[in-house]
Amino acid sequence: MKYIELTIHTTSEASELVADILWNYTEGGVAVSDIADVIALQNGQYGVYWDYLDEFLQAAPKSDVLVKAFLLPEREHEIPAIMAEIYACRERAAGEIPFGTLEETKRTIDGDDWIDIWKKHFRPIHLKDIVVVPEWIDYREEPNEKVVVLDSNMAFGTGEHETTAMCVELMQEYLREGNIVLDVGCGSGILGIAAAKLGAKLCYLTDIDPVAVSSAKHNAIKNAVEERVAVAESNLVDDTLMRADLILANITAEILVDLAPAIPSHLNEDGTVILSGILPDRAEKVKSAFGAAGLFPVKEMRRGEWVAIALRRA
Repeated sequence: MKYIELTIHTTSEASELVADILWNYTEGGVAVSDIADVIALQNGQYGVYWDYLDEFLQAAPKSDVLVKAFLLPEREHEIPAIMAEIYACRERAAGEIPFGTLEETKRTIDGDDWIDIWKKHFRPIHLKDIVVVPEWIDYREEPNEKVVVLDSNMAFGTGEHETTAMCVELMQEYLREGNIVLDVGCGSGILGIAAAKLGAKLCYLTDIDPVAVSSAKHNAIKNAVEERVAVAESNLVDDTLMRADLILANITAEILVDLAPAIPSHLNEDGTVILSGILPDRAEKVKSAFGAAGLFPVKEMRRGEWVAIALRRA
């Protein structure tokens, strides 16, 4: 069988946003080839060694990230619509996230073995006590580990990206048994599912993207935590009166600033807010907005080109 391999040239910062759009057009797979991930994995950052390197990635500049989707031939005519969505996403980011050239290339490939090739991009990701495992990998849970299994049709949030990884790690410092957790912009559901695995009483996940909502619900069932994970397609925190002990928001700095006045009303008195998806030059703007709302940093992390912050009331 033949497939159309569509490749988009972008950046590390925008790669998961581009991949999320591409998932809407393929029943097969999306692969991200990022030299930064290769270096991190080979340096042992994730506790594994990755021995697969895309031949096109080797020749690409280090700032160039390749996001590939494998389309059925009858969907080739949808490529202009795909690119229009990506350009619209870049416009919404308002320059906050670099998208790179967005150059597109396509080629026709034969056979089904590409499925096995793109799956080589994924390995179990170790984030303290949480291990994120793609569904096709047979992983044996070690003592004290909590495994989060993600479907192959992943929406934004796999654990590989620094923003997600920092959220998961910070969450383990501030989450307490029996806490109520609110995840704003849940994507694949990885954060809420991880919180449930770590002992949260209830995790309320929201996202405005119906694909993300569907993915999060599916992954909650796959991880057998659906009774403690509620997923809703809603406008961030505006559509719920829930109050939480821990609020997670892995979005962009611009949206976080907009949310700053609303988030404290959903936070219990002794609660913690964990923010991620922040570029370093926007961190002070985010902290200032939340400071004006009565929440102040208690811990800050930086990994790669991203910052994550934990905040509490004074």
